[in-house]
Amino acid sequence: MSRFQSRRSHFLIPPSVPSGHSSVASSASSTPIPSRSGSPLPQFLVNSRPVLSTTSDTDSDPATATLLRNRNPWRQERRPWWQMSRRSRRRPGRTWRFLNRWAKRIVRHPLFPRQPITIVLSLILLSLFAIFLTLLLMYILNPDKDPLPWRAYCSMPSMNSPPDPNNPSLYHDPYYNHSIGMTTPPFPHDELDALPPAGLFVGVFSTDSSFERRALVRSTWASHPRSREGAGDGDDGVGTSRTIVRFILGQPRKDWERRIQLEMEEYNDIIILPVAENMNAGKSHTYFSWASINAWVPPVYMKTPVAPPLFSYSNASKPPPPLSSHDPSHSWQDISNPHPQSWVRPDFVVKVDDDAFVMLAELEARLRLEIHAKPPADASSAHRTIHRRSDTLLRHNNGSYRKLLNVMPANTYPTFQEQDPLIYWGYLVTNRLHRFMAGELYALSWSLVDWVARDPSVKELTRGAEDKQTAKWMKMHPQAEKVRWVSERCWIYDHPRAGTVYGHGFLFPSEVRRVRKHMFSALQRLLYSGTSSYISTPASWAHSSVSTFHARYTPPVSDLSTLESIEALVEGSEMSLIRPDTSSALSVTSTQDAVSRAWANREGRNARYEGKRVGGTIVVHFIKQNTWFLETALALLEGEDYTEAESQKEDTIVKMSAHDWIAS
Repeated sequence: MSRFQSRRSHFLIPPSVPSGHSSVASSASSTPIPSRSGSPLPQFLVNSRPVLSTTSDTDSDPATATLLRNRNPWRQERRPWWQMSRRSRRRPGRTWRFLNRWAKRIVRHPLFPRQPITIVLSLILLSLFAIFLTLLLMYILNPDKDPLPWRAYCSMPSMNSPPDPNNPSLYHDPYYNHSIGMTTPPFPHDELDALPPAGLFVGVFSTDSSFERRALVRSTWASHPRSREGAGDGDDGVGTSRTIVRFILGQPRKDWERRIQLEMEEYNDIIILPVAENMNAGKSHTYFSWASINAWVPPVYMKTPVAPPLFSYSNASKPPPPLSSHDPSHSWQDISNPHPQSWVRPDFVVKVDDDAFVMLAELEARLRLEIHAKPPADASSAHRTIHRRSDTLLRHNNGSYRKLLNVMPANTYPTFQEQDPLIYWGYLVTNRLHRFMAGELYALSWSLVDWVARDPSVKELTRGAEDKQTAKWMKMHPQAEKVRWVSERCWIYDHPRAGTVYGHGFLFPSEVRRVRKHMFSALQRLLYSGTSSYISTPASWAHSSVSTFHARYTPPVSDLSTLESIEALVEGSEMSLIRPDTSSALSVTSTQDAVSRAWANREGRNARYEGKRVGGTIVVHFIKQNTWFLETALALLEGEDYTEAESQKEDTIVKMSAHDWIAS
């Protein structure tokens, strides 16, 4: 045998190794024994049966055999793959084969695109289908499909705050439809100026880049005398002497930090919240939480026939902070004294969007009456009183304030210490999904603000549409049945150019009086029918002489001057009713004559406000362009009290009266 063969046989059949023990099994010494481990597999894959040995020690020791069998307990607990069911082993592959089979069928279908042009066309069709499906879902889910009956809102208290069909007992007055068939009493109340002014902290939500809009707000409704004092001669700013306007921002971006710091130093009217800038991710809750600690307003500077009511927060005070240029003039006068009066907590904290135009005197007048209104102690008893006498209508449409002032003399106001007012005020949005105060402007009384900031359950509901979240907070209040949801649907609307369901022309009290006169017959039919509302409101109730729903606004005449174009945006004005006659050859001349006649016959501010200080538009919303903002400022803040035609007519009446007196 050669050396190679010897090595090969030695490798294949290694020589036997004699055992060092004497045993009966020694006769088996000729059995080949491997010189190394029989398998290179890891320990947990080694066969669990004990390895045969020529020794008899392990065979004769049961404890040792048991230890060898259990030396890998993890392996004993693990289920081997060969013991798994065939269904369990094939499940992932089975699903993949199913999908693969159907994908192949689709790709091999004769109609499946294979050429580049067919692939492109298919992608276009799929995109169009996705767009169509998205628009369809948006239309189905959008509750604002038809223009709202704003004429009924201004005429029928029952339409201003409809009842909640799901839970009418959850809210106090606005959801109990006790005002069926009743007309809206005149506003303001005769004794409005006898009440002490309400303290309002108005927070305008803005962003770091909205410098132009903040500048417009400062120069218009935040400081203009006709916004703070009202129409006519005004009240010398007494009503808004406790109204403070501040801009609420989140953390500015790095590129805007320097500019915001300079703006803060210049105007003293910017509040930076400790939260990233957002709209529906907790900014509103952070604002109310900040206000519960840092919101202060001036005190009542002058004496009024009715003493200020006393609430739980009436004694809180703080030295006056640095003033802004648009703060009340009474605050500037007081701070110049050696010992200025301390500031106090506001009665209301107001949240406003920067695309809203606010008439401060109108807002303060409504909230002043609310803060002095006495809520009914029991809803059922209040309803019984209402049904017995229609002149005792509570708060809902301002008719309640007459009863309030007659039965509550000044010396009875300490009863308010028993319960701070819980008021949630704004434009009530109602649809099949939600009921909430619209986010362009809503106000919370101080007790609600303090509760929102402290309640831990509210902090878990800060993300989502902020106005809807605020309504959820009000329903979570421990005394939710006492929270008064006060709705104002007539004097809060969208800009005429907005084209939304909430939009119409700029509204004044004189036009609303004419609207109520025209709606009187419909109101009588509603009263005699005994129903709470019409099944479907007539289209005429939503008619506007200025705007059309889902249609872009176009002026009645193309070549109007600036002031004439503003007049054309006023609801019911003669200028807004002009329709050019294109069928006649003299259409241009006749149109110009109609424009001149409409401008000469326009109403002055005194006629539009019917000689009163307040009673008109509170908020104009959805002002998305600065041009629209300036149009609103011209319509609501500018203009003469008496037009030339009205002055001439007044002079004629005076002369005739003097002539008759001389003749007599």
